[in-house]
Amino acid sequence: MKCRLVDQGFKPGSCSTRIKNGSKKACDTTLKHKGNEWLRLIKSAHLSRPEHYFSIYQSGCNHHCLKCHSWEFTQRVSGSWMSAEEIGLAAKEYEKYVTVCEQREKVTMWHATDLCRSCGSCAIYGKCGWLCPEVLESKDIVLSPQGLGPARNIIAFTGGDLSCCPDFYCQAAREIKKNCKNMWVLIESNGYGLTPQNLDKLKDSGVDSFWLDIKAYDEEVYKKLCGTTNEWILKSPSEIMKRDFVLEVLTLFIPEWVEDDQIGKISELIFNLDRDIPLTILAFFPAYKLKYSQSPTLSEMVRIYHRTKEIGLKNVKLGNCGTFAKSKEDWHHLLQEVGKEGIG
Repeated sequence: MKCRLVDQGFKPGSCSTRIKNGSKKACDTTLKHKGNEWLRLIKSAHLSRPEHYFSIYQSGCNHHCLKCHSWEFTQRVSGSWMSAEEIGLAAKEYEKYVTVCEQREKVTMWHATDLCRSCGSCAIYGKCGWLCPEVLESKDIVLSPQGLGPARNIIAFTGGDLSCCPDFYCQAAREIKKNCKNMWVLIESNGYGLTPQNLDKLKDSGVDSFWLDIKAYDEEVYKKLCGTTNEWILKSPSEIMKRDFVLEVLTLFIPEWVEDDQIGKISELIFNLDRDIPLTILAFFPAYKLKYSQSPTLSEMVRIYHRTKEIGLKNVKLGNCGTFAKSKEDWHHLLQEVGKEGIG
């Protein structure tokens, strides 16, 4: 398949994907066009936690991130072929089990923890857990492969990102909207394929929201970490907002890679667009080619939280908190510093 990004005047991604006897481009191994229909290689599809939405985990990616937490299927060919039509039918079946209908402005992962922390206490013990937002009833809590929580009216594409080939996502979004009465479509993206032309196509097809993972601000760091430039990734938040998508941003605190200076610049970029854009700062945990690297400490995560708030962002949460808060004393300190609202 000829690179769609090159056709638009952009550089191809770092999209080499391992196959049985070598490697090939992700779009050649995990995406195909059959007749009038697009198909994608899917590792799994189910209600996920802590997002509380139906996630479609895709094989193949246009990035080769050293810290990838899904490398087993994003960097390797893995899964079964699923057509856009089949995705629409899966969404229709999932809609039967939805327990919480979100408004469009809350079509994010960020808002999921405003509803539930997935502790299961209300369903198992009949009482709220100590971090519970206390906004749902036990009848809204259902079991999924990743635990207990609500089922929100959102279909998300996650795992490997091939938004550089938007036709598959466009066709799948149309099928979802055709088959469902009240379902939103979200794409978890590294932003590499979100060119103005591709965003226009995705908007016209009915995609509602992006969870944009900005992995680093400085281009040199980004290239070492992901194998690509981030030149137009840093422009994508503005392009997304111009088209009235719902936007949330994620970044990862990786000691010695992406720390205060990088995350501070990303926060300023977001603030200059709209101080209300939700930001989640995830704590890195060792994985893939950074499996011997360190996770951030509690003090580092608390410090970066306060820095982003001082920049002016209103909606900031810390994620993967169990990585750095390991004792009752740690959790007590974290709650004192950021409150329940700052824990994702």
